Amino acid sequence: MTFSHIPGIARSLITSRTVKAAGVLLVAAVGAWMGIFLSGTVRAEVGPVETGMSLRPSWHGETVVDASPLGTLTFRTHDAPLTLRITLENIDQERAKAFIEDGRLADRLPAIIERDLLDGVRALVVRSLLCAGAGALIAVLLAFRRPRVGLLGLLAASVALAGTGVLAALTFRPSSLVEPRYSGLVAAAPSLVGSAESIVTKFESYRSQLTKLVTNVSKLYNTVSNLPVYDADPKSIRVLHISDIHINPIAWNVIRSLKDQFAVDLVVDTGDISDHGSKAENKFVEEIGRLGVPYVYVRGNHDSMTTQRAVAKQKNAIVLDDTTRTVAGLTVYGLGDPRFTPDKSVAVDSNPESLEQYARSRLPRLNKPDLVAVHDPDIARGFSGATPMILAGHTHQRSTSMLPTGTRLLVQGSTGGAGLRALEHAQPTPVQASVLYFDRQTKRLQAWDDITLGGLGEQSVYIQRHVEPDPGRMISPEPTNSPSPTGPVDGTPKQSGGTPLWHQGQSSPMLQGSPTEGGRES
Repeated sequence: MTFSHIPGIARSLITSRTVKAAGVLLVAAVGAWMGIFLSGTVRAEVGPVETGMSLRPSWHGETVVDASPLGTLTFRTHDAPLTLRITLENIDQERAKAFIEDGRLADRLPAIIERDLLDGVRALVVRSLLCAGAGALIAVLLAFRRPRVGLLGLLAASVALAGTGVLAALTFRPSSLVEPRYSGLVAAAPSLVGSAESIVTKFESYRSQLTKLVTNVSKLYNTVSNLPVYDADPKSIRVLHISDIHINPIAWNVIRSLKDQFAVDLVVDTGDISDHGSKAENKFVEEIGRLGVPYVYVRGNHDSMTTQRAVAKQKNAIVLDDTTRTVAGLTVYGLGDPRFTPDKSVAVDSNPESLEQYARSRLPRLNKPDLVAVHDPDIARGFSGATPMILAGHTHQRSTSMLPTGTRLLVQGSTGGAGLRALEHAQPTPVQASVLYFDRQTKRLQAWDDITLGGLGEQSVYIQRHVEPDPGRMISPEPTNSPSPTGPVDGTPKQSGGTPLWHQGQSSPMLQGSPTEGGRES
């Protein structure tokens, strides 16, 4: 018998009961969530740190560690619609000092932290369940004024909460602690986020990362006047990747701050340090000589040969233009952009295919470097299979992709916030850079931190940690026939001798053109 064959009175009765049941469930759900909101905070000692723990309903399951005023760490630990917020409220100075200085206590710290954390979460879950159940019961009683209906609402809320708890347990990801998102003071970022090298080598154990976080927070709180300088890991090579400064002076403040706080070994600039490539802009690049670390530079399409020569004159500067150098233990190949398009009035005379072909013409004489630096991602793809890692810029939009050959391409945003171009859009272009961690023995990328600055300039920062899932993967050559090394880019005269025609001086013609894909910077 179908619903249409049921007599009208019976249909009305079924519909009425269905609506009433849905109403009870809705009221119970609202009451349960209100109970969780009002459940308050559970105080718990996690090692030497006094914390406050709270649960809140949310669209995305995550764990938030609030180490105010130093910053906030966010972890995607589960998929259930609950947020666990842990606020670091105080440090037991004597206990912290004992854990840090006493080797025997330090060895026990991971187990102590895990035990304390689990005890605190259990107490929080029990309180939240009781408050949620009470909230559901009270809400249904107030709405329907019938004890029996109230008990049904309590039962429904209990089943829903149990299901949420089971979902959180089943989807719990301990490995999420190795890829935190950070926002807060840039000076505190390296210590709170932790060492990328130790995260990679201890990926299978999340207890060590909890220990690192608690220990670092203890040290930071213990030093009120001076935040500690981040201790560089001797087992990793740290590379600061910047791009598209476009003569924005704030970029140098950002670069200096990140260079010091993350103790980088070298800086790689993938071009467009200037805006029009004019001689008047050369003064801007003098800051390079004051950084105190090697500064590897490749020319962008806004940088003229005059710009390139001005950079080359600076102390610490290493200009790569179809050349290879070993810097801080990494073998780096760089290729300057073949075009000079300082403004959008220049006619388009190249396309992604010809740019990729231009890069491939360099492959026959290229020994596999550890790292390739170019300006345009289209040129970068021409080196797919020739290196494990390629850095590029140009688009003012950060992205990363794994090419079919196993080569990773990291496209940087604008470290200068796109210069004056930031005013062209409704929202200003963010200031972006990345710190890459290479293994000192294998020279392979282990992890990287994507850094976005905003608000208070270099004082506020958002960091996303990424871990390379397969650092030792095989890199396979691209299965295509490479053109002759003397092959030109579309619209460009063939080179004569050993130097491309567009590199033979200011009066020599340069390849002119700019990709016109949506969202790309010319």
